[in-house]
Amino acid sequence: MSYIADMSILPILLHPDPRLKKTCDVVGTVDAEVRKLADAMLETMYDAPGVGLAAPQVGSMARVFVMDCTDGDTDDQPLVLINPEITWTSDDLNVHSEGCLSLPELFEDVERPAAVRMSFLDIDGKPHEQQFDGLWATCAQHELDHLNGILFIDHLTRMKRSMMTKKMVKYKKELALG
Repeated sequence: MSYIADMSILPILLHPDPRLKKTCDVVGTVDAEVRKLADAMLETMYDAPGVGLAAPQVGSMARVFVMDCTDGDTDDQPLVLINPEITWTSDDLNVHSEGCLSLPELFEDVERPAAVRMSFLDIDGKPHEQQFDGLWATCAQHELDHLNGILFIDHLTRMKRSMMTKKMVKYKKELALG
């Protein structure tokens, strides 16, 4: 993770990128490098703007994600989840229109459990277990998927996934041309 210099805003990888399809490594120790990564990820997420960001989206293969699903009218409530695991899911399901900072301007309905409980380490390395529901549950599951090499489009039909990937290939080509 030492590639993170003194910059706070990190470049976000865009789909298709093979790094977004890899499973992330467990963080052994929550140290200064992990905290620096988390701080930079939060700044990047807020700048994007987004409600969640996973480490592989900024080129790190650490099992870390950040999120803040406040509505903008309230104070920020940033969360850093290190080595997160789902310990419980509700039987009730919700459908949310999901987007992703690695697939800008593309949205699609995804069905997921309406509530989840996760265990994780916080920024100080202390263990926590927390239940999330609504948008927070969707975001937590979406970001955990990233740590397992899964994108929200992987929950869609093959045809929709293919169409979105083609749009992203075209978008990346247009970005490269300036």
